[in-house]
Amino acid sequence: MKQYPFLVFLLLIFTSCNKEFSFENETFEKKSNIPCESDCPEISIEVPIAKNKKIAADSINKKIFLVIKEIVYFGEDSIKMNDYKSLVTSFIASYEEMHKKFPDETIGWEGKIKGNVEFESNQILNIKIDHYTFTGGAHGYQGFRSLLFDPKTGKTIFNDQLFKNEKQFKAFAEKEFRAKYHIPTQSNINATGLMFENDTFQLPQNIFFTDQGLLLYYNAYEAASYADGPKELLFPYDKVSKYLAFQ
Repeated sequence: MKQYPFLVFLLLIFTSCNKEFSFENETFEKKSNIPCESDCPEISIEVPIAKNKKIAADSINKKIFLVIKEIVYFGEDSIKMNDYKSLVTSFIASYEEMHKKFPDETIGWEGKIKGNVEFESNQILNIKIDHYTFTGGAHGYQGFRSLLFDPKTGKTIFNDQLFKNEKQFKAFAEKEFRAKYHIPTQSNINATGLMFENDTFQLPQNIFFTDQGLLLYYNAYEAASYADGPKELLFPYDKVSKYLAFQ
């Protein structure tokens, strides 16, 4: 009878260790105290925070934070930025410092970042970061970031790990890309005004697993000008499953 409490304790530990991920969205916001009538500087970050599976969750949360910091941080000492509250505070502080130097020229900055769990399976977890920042100039910048993780360990999965043979998939994707955007097979990939580096087709920096299929997403400037907007290809999984290392 005395062993029962110990057995219950072990059962609770086992259950906790095998509990699936859960995510809770948290929002961090900051506005400037400088008086303004319109376009007041502000930033909002809504981010999914991984819970349970502590080691894996910590790895995922750290990666998400580092990516968002890369998007919105404008200071020089990024080491001190280790949480979202200090990050939104720093964004507004950077604006206010700029405003002091150029009070008649500084238009209100804006930052909007929203993350969500785009896809989750036994083999892959995909977090999507939708971000928009404006810090002066003719226009702001909006884009998507895809963060891929092993749900068992929380380790990052890199794009070159997604395919059984990346070279074969790249050749397939280029054929489909040319067909969608009406680029003749015999022409260079940039023949119709695209901006691939070295005039050579490349897979995008951001690849998404979605409920509809595998999405190749090129943000503005990655394959085309800002005016031409992003480019994308969506493949049903049954069309690309033979190339994928993860399902």
